[in-house]
Amino acid sequence: EVQLVESGGGLVQAGGSLRLSCAASGFTFDDYAIGWFRQAPGKEREGVSCIRSSGGSGLYADSVKGRFTISSDNAKNTVYLQMNSLKPEDTAVYYCAAARRSRVGFYTYSKPLLYDYWGQGTQVTVSS
Repeated sequence: EVQLVESGGGLVQAGGSLRLSCAASGFTFDDYAIGWFRQAPGKEREGVSCIRSSGGSGLYADSVKGRFTISSDNAKNTVYLQMNSLKPEDTAVYYCAAARRSRVGFYTYSKPLLYDYWGQGTQVTVSS
């Protein structure tokens, strides 16, 4: 059974930090890119970041570049999203998702339809 399980969300003040985790199982982790998306109430799902391989550089939305860092630990089948300097506009449900690595690149990583598997989401709330 394929599973993506997010954790690490919570309530934080503006300027604070959180680290989200995405634990994957049930598929060949090395064959997939892992992306992070977020969705705020009344808004479309937004691609935040993606990593195609352990040790590889991440892809980032302009809105989070310089503040968020994605990393992967293939030994644990887990991807992390370190979020620093959080802003109230970062408030959303954050989802991780898996897509075949060959589909994902600079221009495509933020497209939800390319992703095969999704986690249940974790709430991040940033207070002002």
